[in-house]
Amino acid sequence: MLLAIDHGNKQIKTIHCPPFVSGLQQSITKPFGENIIQCNGTYYALSNQRIPYRKDKTEDDRFFHLTLFGAANEIEAMKCYTEEVIRIQLAVGLPPAHFGAQNKSFIRYFKDRDVIKFSYHGKPHSIYIEDVACFPQAYAAAVTMMESLIDSPKALVLDIGGFTADYLLMKYGQADLSTCDSLENGVILLYNRIRSKINAELDLLLEESNIDAILKGQTDGYTEKAVRIVEYQAQEFINDLFSTLRERMIDLRSGTVVFVGGGAILLRRQIEASGKIGRLIFVDEINANAKGYEFLYQLEMAGR
Repeated sequence: MLLAIDHGNKQIKTIHCPPFVSGLQQSITKPFGENIIQCNGTYYALSNQRIPYRKDKTEDDRFFHLTLFGAANEIEAMKCYTEEVIRIQLAVGLPPAHFGAQNKSFIRYFKDRDVIKFSYHGKPHSIYIEDVACFPQAYAAAVTMMESLIDSPKALVLDIGGFTADYLLMKYGQADLSTCDSLENGVILLYNRIRSKINAELDLLLEESNIDAILKGQTDGYTEKAVRIVEYQAQEFINDLFSTLRERMIDLRSGTVVFVGGGAILLRRQIEASGKIGRLIFVDEINANAKGYEFLYQLEMAGR
């Protein structure tokens, strides 16, 4: 069974299921709720409080256990459940700037394990990860829309995620690795700015989900000033990101800019209002990278 998972700092994305927050609670006693995994005598429950950013996700097993949630949900969604051992081929990814240094250790993180037994929704699961492949983010998302890029002499793919904003230049559908990097300009930085500003000026404590709601236009229950601060900071965040790219001699007014990632979806209004983009394309699928991992894995297997 081929399973593609995008391990975001903010959310975990798979192909057939809604994304969920990259947050995890661990306990030795069973917590309340249904979405609980029991593995090796320990209970794991999803949390809306994401794991603090870490550049290396292999420092502990939290992202591995988040992967079990993704795997179990995908198994149920694809109606592949069985009490027998399910052999998994896992396709994952990393930001372009981290890919060269971390892809081998990220592969080992998932692969060097025996059969993993756990229960989910009261049902026993057994999986064995027999193969792992890792691909660069942004490029993976781009391959899902290659037909739109193959004739373009210049297309910049900009993936705004939780902690990083990854960019990659494509020329006639081919990646130009000389213009490829990851900036620490993801939406988590924006959340921290807004929460600090709101706390200082209004003595309010907003959660990230509150900020998401306001940016999506769900402003009921929030003061006009709070909404204004969130909107202003979001626009400044996008303007700063585009200025940073300009400092790197990346011209957003020529060619095509392809926006992918949850951050781009969330901040679409601010991106369009910036006036700093020429031709732009939005990939509205938050799981575009996961779909790209699946496609690239299948392509890699076909070429073997």
